[in-house]
Amino acid sequence: MAAIADAQPWVETRNPGQPLDLVRVATASVNRSAVERRAATLPARRTVKREWQAAWLLRAITCLDLTTLAGDDTPGTVRRLCAKARQPIRADLLERLGAERLAIRAGAVCVYHNLVAVAVAALEGSGIPVAAVSTGFPAAQNPLPQKLEEVRASVAAGAREIDIVISRAHVLTGHWQALYDEVRAYREACGEAHMKTILAAGELGTLRNVARASHVCMMAGADFIKTSTGKESVNATLPIGLVMVRAIRDYYEATGIRVGFKPAGGIRLAKQSLDWLMLMKEELGEAWLAPARFRIGASGLLTDIERQLEYFVTGRYSAAYHHPLP
Repeated sequence: MAAIADAQPWVETRNPGQPLDLVRVATASVNRSAVERRAATLPARRTVKREWQAAWLLRAITCLDLTTLAGDDTPGTVRRLCAKARQPIRADLLERLGAERLAIRAGAVCVYHNLVAVAVAALEGSGIPVAAVSTGFPAAQNPLPQKLEEVRASVAAGAREIDIVISRAHVLTGHWQALYDEVRAYREACGEAHMKTILAAGELGTLRNVARASHVCMMAGADFIKTSTGKESVNATLPIGLVMVRAIRDYYEATGIRVGFKPAGGIRLAKQSLDWLMLMKEELGEAWLAPARFRIGASGLLTDIERQLEYFVTGRYSAAYHHPLP
């Protein structure tokens, strides 16, 4: 089990970005029917079973961005989430899985800017980074200077990752230079903090726009590209994810730089996390099966993963309240 579950250590890799290549953007194309057929094969196959499935679920936990982005968030809510990030699985379950010596912890904790300092204090000494959503999340309709100041403020408060949101209008109107300049400005404002660029792909109109926006954001220096804010009507779907990871593969083949990927929104079941891990393995390879290059934006997902792991060791499904989140 350790061979799969013991995730690679956090690696501080950065994408310095590239000059905007409008030819590559203009020639990006997507065969929608082929993408949908390929995506449909992932949940149709259930080839990971028994102890291998348990190991993959442990790997999924290490790639989770535990997230709370609600209007009623409080410092207490965030502290409880951080405690869960430190120890996402009950100690007795880890022992019965033979995984008590593995460093099973969440990939990050994601909060609004005003709670970054609380999360940083709660996670001190754990090595778990705090991510802050920024740039007028989720709609990104604030003035650019205000967005940049928000990024700088979160970095100053201790956030090691910034989840920025692009202006969808740049994509919908084909203003690729404006999109590039905007994301490049965010990248500079992030400084040493890693930048995860949210495309809000469900609002971009077409899969071709998703591909084009992915390329532009990576050229501008995105360390990760992320499907959605979780607030759109369409969030992380496998066809959208497939288009984005293939753009990542193209970028790697062109530059030698590995950009990370984060699906977010609507991922609530353990079997869905296996679909996303399978997508990463088959399309990008082992190098992307670690929190340095793959995250899942979710919180409720962890409860179902814990229930599946308890079923593996006991043969019984437990109630969700045995695995509480804030």
